[in-house]
Amino acid sequence: MTRLMASENQTTVTEFLFSMFPHLHEGGLLFFIPLLLIYGFIITGNLMIFIVIQLDMALHTPMYFFISVLSFLEIWYTTTTIPKMLSCLISEWKTISLAGCLMQMYFFHSLGITEGCVLTAMAIDRYIAICNPLRYPTIMTPKICIHLTAGAYLCGFLLVLPEIAWIATLPFCGSNQIQQIFCDFTPVLSLACTDTSLVVIVDAIHAAEILASFLVIALSYIRIIMVILGMPSAEGRHKAFSTCAAHLAVFLLFFGSVAVMYLRFSATYSVFWDTAIAVIFVILAPFLNPIIYSLRNKDMKDAIGRLFFCQNRAGGVQR
Repeated sequence: MTRLMASENQTTVTEFLFSMFPHLHEGGLLFFIPLLLIYGFIITGNLMIFIVIQLDMALHTPMYFFISVLSFLEIWYTTTTIPKMLSCLISEWKTISLAGCLMQMYFFHSLGITEGCVLTAMAIDRYIAICNPLRYPTIMTPKICIHLTAGAYLCGFLLVLPEIAWIATLPFCGSNQIQQIFCDFTPVLSLACTDTSLVVIVDAIHAAEILASFLVIALSYIRIIMVILGMPSAEGRHKAFSTCAAHLAVFLLFFGSVAVMYLRFSATYSVFWDTAIAVIFVILAPFLNPIIYSLRNKDMKDAIGRLFFCQNRAGGVQR
């Protein structure tokens, strides 16, 4: 039973109910097992990428530094939502406290914005590497990489704070059913029993964030593609394209689904499409990232092979 508090002839909501999850006897286990396997793969894959990049000196370059940061973020980004989803699929109590909901929204969006900023930094890194190769070592120094990463974290974790603080002041006294698979701004604000027209300003801020990152990345890759097409060597074109294709795939998958969800303004989708879009950027994009950055990346595969080969050889010597 969801807890409610009676106050001055109205009921104040202290917990929200996720109404989208089926009960265990209605097929919840059929969703639980695949989601658990996906979550395990996301954590294992991204952790392996992060560790391999830290340990292999050959991967101590700006590009792989940003990939390791992205993998680290993906671990926490998915951990803010998927464990709660797993719990809701097998538990009879599909609720979350108001404080828990606000924390989930804060960390999910903070980490998401930070990821967007890191993807933007990666696009700038590739732009300089391909369009200004002679100046690349002097521009993309370790210090600059750290500054860009710190800026991404500050942007992500400070930008969402005022919005969460505002939502925390709103009264919730009507329905408590969230029609989404995690706490998000629109589903939660629709439950507030007060005027939330201020959300238009919030939507404009979100749109500016997304469009700014999108434009920087898009313009960078347009210029990169033009330079690559002008390369005389077919081998050079292939190598440059293969490096950028992985970044472009992650960019399109992440920003495409985010744009469809958060750049709609007054447009509304059905509950089914809202949920389907959320699944893409909450579950599918993080699931595909380790595959794109490791299984399809020769340098990463070689580094993973060297790491495990050295460990196996060391184990054989000890025996």
